[in-house]
Amino acid sequence: ELASRLRRKLRALREERELVLGEARACAGRGEQLAAAVRDLCKPNEFQRYVTFIGDLEKVVSLLLCLSSRLARVQDAMRRMDGNADAEERQSLDERHKLLSRQREDAKDLKENLDRRERVVAGILAKYLSEQQLHGYRHFVQLKTSLLIEQKDLEEQIKFFEEQLENLEKSIP
Repeated sequence: ELASRLRRKLRALREERELVLGEARACAGRGEQLAAAVRDLCKPNEFQRYVTFIGDLEKVVSLLLCLSSRLARVQDAMRRMDGNADAEERQSLDERHKLLSRQREDAKDLKENLDRRERVVAGILAKYLSEQQLHGYRHFVQLKTSLLIEQKDLEEQIKFFEEQLENLEKSIP
């Protein structure tokens, strides 16, 4: 019964992932339309700043999500470790935790820098785009970010439930 519930949950999560991927494709299409408008209206160097910002947005958000996920897994492993755990294993997890924490702090700095660049790009676009187009740009940036987060969250949940199902199936004679 538990395996059946896990399979149903996985099926629902995979269906939701497909919906989110569809939204991501639609968002990418709107992004291409916006990029074409920006290319037509802005100077080449301004357009390049826009393109670089949009590309870096995805990279930095993905990096932050990945590091946060890895850090959470290490913290979970540290919590599950009992008093009989190998000192070498404990030290390894502690070192990984410190490294991932530093990397996540560096990624947060990158995100702050990216936020400053977004304000510069928005200022540039404000000179060329209508209020409605500018609103569309801001919505696009927010949607792109939220879809990346949602995709990563769904992938993590799917991975978790797949592991749970696999462990359950291994434990059943």
